Amino acid sequence: MKLYQANEIKNISLMGGAGAGKTTLIESMLFESGVIKRRGTVEAQNTVSDYFPVEKEYGYSVFSTVCNVEFANHKLNFIDCPGSDDFIGGTVTSLNVTDTALVVVAANNGVEVGTQNHFRYTEKYNKPVAFVVNKLDHENANFEHTVEQLKESFGNKVVVIQYPLNAGNGFNQVIDVLAMKMYQWKPEGGAPELLPIPAAEENKVEELRAALFEMAAEADEALMEKFFEAESLSEEEIVFGLRKVFAQRDMFPVLCTSGLKDMGVRKMMEFLGIIAPAVSEVEAPKTLDGTPVPCDAKAPASIFIFKTSVEPHIGEVNYFKVMSGTIHTSDDLVNMDRGSKERISQIYTVAGSNRQPIDEVVAGDIAATVKMKDSRTGNTLNTKDCDYHFGSIKYPDPKFRRAIRPVTESDSEKLSTLLTRMHEEDPTWVIEQSKELRQTIVHGQGEFHLRTLKWRLENNDKMMINFEEPKIPYRETITKSARADYRHKKQSGGSGQFGEVHLIVEPYEEGVPVKEVYKFGGQEYKISVRDTQEIPLEWGGKLVLINSIVGGAIDARFIPAILKGIMDRIEQGPLTGSYARDVRVIIYDGKMHPVDSNEISFRLAGRNAFAEAFRNAGPKILEPIYDVEIFVPSDKMGDVMSDLQGRRGMIMGMHSEKGFEHLTAQVPLKELSTYSTTLSSLTGGRASFTLKFNSYQLVPQDVQDKLLKEYAESQKEEE
Repeated sequence: MKLYQANEIKNISLMGGAGAGKTTLIESMLFESGVIKRRGTVEAQNTVSDYFPVEKEYGYSVFSTVCNVEFANHKLNFIDCPGSDDFIGGTVTSLNVTDTALVVVAANNGVEVGTQNHFRYTEKYNKPVAFVVNKLDHENANFEHTVEQLKESFGNKVVVIQYPLNAGNGFNQVIDVLAMKMYQWKPEGGAPELLPIPAAEENKVEELRAALFEMAAEADEALMEKFFEAESLSEEEIVFGLRKVFAQRDMFPVLCTSGLKDMGVRKMMEFLGIIAPAVSEVEAPKTLDGTPVPCDAKAPASIFIFKTSVEPHIGEVNYFKVMSGTIHTSDDLVNMDRGSKERISQIYTVAGSNRQPIDEVVAGDIAATVKMKDSRTGNTLNTKDCDYHFGSIKYPDPKFRRAIRPVTESDSEKLSTLLTRMHEEDPTWVIEQSKELRQTIVHGQGEFHLRTLKWRLENNDKMMINFEEPKIPYRETITKSARADYRHKKQSGGSGQFGEVHLIVEPYEEGVPVKEVYKFGGQEYKISVRDTQEIPLEWGGKLVLINSIVGGAIDARFIPAILKGIMDRIEQGPLTGSYARDVRVIIYDGKMHPVDSNEISFRLAGRNAFAEAFRNAGPKILEPIYDVEIFVPSDKMGDVMSDLQGRRGMIMGMHSEKGFEHLTAQVPLKELSTYSTTLSSLTGGRASFTLKFNSYQLVPQDVQDKLLKEYAESQKEEE
């Protein structure tokens, strides 16, 4: 393969909703560029892009796939992203290392929630977008309706560059407004015949072309003046203007293809070769400290690993982008994240499952290597004279969770190792070893996402597992003040144990001061604050400890022991064994013995006094509440709202957004266990949602009564 330079390399994300035909489209691109000699199909399970066993089993893309093509003196690096929202991590990864987004829309389905989701990420990363209306050969293809939806969703920046003359079963003709030609394909597709534009289409083409001219002219003042004077622009001027407005996201061109019949694919790649920015033309990426890194092949070498996968018959493969300099085989690099040294033993240019060894790769290009010892996704590797450090990729919050355990308990350690490896392959699989819940929790983007993890463990690694309903991380707190004292006394020959603690507990609220006098049972307790400790709790909230002891009733050296005893019970609340939070404890009196008092005595006295006071202070259970954002088709809004109300959800707001309804709500985590599956069922897979933790709130009394009963029964079973 030719060594392409930065001005010849274009990095492009291939995006779009599930079922848009991206895998078939990339197959035709690889065929047209000569990378493969025969096109595979999803049905035959022989495509270059979907080559993992799980992808063949399920018939959909699970991982993003790097595919490069050489076309018209350019190297086009495509990253084919999964369409399902469950695998959005592949899209996020891709947009971090590419400069253009090619969004595929199926002509028979139009704009779908997947299209909307992917476009929102292009907005977030400020990437220029071209739309490809694919599947124009489908019997239900409707190009005009699809363009209407695109304009309704994404505005008047959507501009038709090509349109079909005969969409549907007999599709084989496209008008190219920019080239002023009609393309006509033979049944086998490939290179089209160039024909004059039919007379019946001339007025439509002139109207669309005039709009293109105006859009190109708006990119530059000199072009605008010439356009108004001459009412025309040269081909070079049009291309210059369109490249500029495209790069600024002021134009979203629309192209036409049938990936299945290989029609329009070649012209699409030609257009991308002209319009998409080369890596030398985009804004320089920045390091963690904000330093821009120019795309310079002669600068010190630095690479960023954006994807790690364990692949059939190969093992671990690391995909990287060269951020600066030139990388050669046998180069020694330093991992800036781990401090370890790595040797680049081999370099491959990649087209899905096809890999071609190369000797070097330059700044801006994408390649792969194998047999790295200690480098993973998100790591930066540099030559010795370079200190660049790029941050890891930030992924969306998980929205589906399951507890996982091996069928054979002795496989627990092996399972942990496998889960760690799988997280490195797909960082949106988040693994949590919960000490609190005593469960291993796997978090993902949806039910399909975790089902895929299960399939891979059981079929690839022969690790049989069970998914279970995860426990809910409840919290306990109190709603009123209470007092208790406890004496720990033990005598068994020799020195004994003695410690007595008197304390008051009350709910802690930021900014609310300690009272000077508390009343319990008709008796007053005066408080004189000598010392205050605020202990932020790992699980949220605070424990505030106030020392109000006067007259030396308890020596100051025993206060840390009392605190340890209180923390023992904070970590295992008396209602459900959950963590407690937001409690203020006032130690106001006690007793000690000159010989028998020690730390263990006061730890036990503090723990028991706190437990008794807590139980008498109106204890309540708190549950985690999540913010839920849902994008749903208007005709399904009523069903979705009704379902949320059945989940104790509180609707916080709603508005229309680009053809969909945007609904926000607050819902208890307990009620979200099956939400991913239910929402898909209610909307035919046309809705999407995100979750984010909001706060802890008191559970309703009926829910608390049920939880207390369940906990009491579980304690009996353990006895």
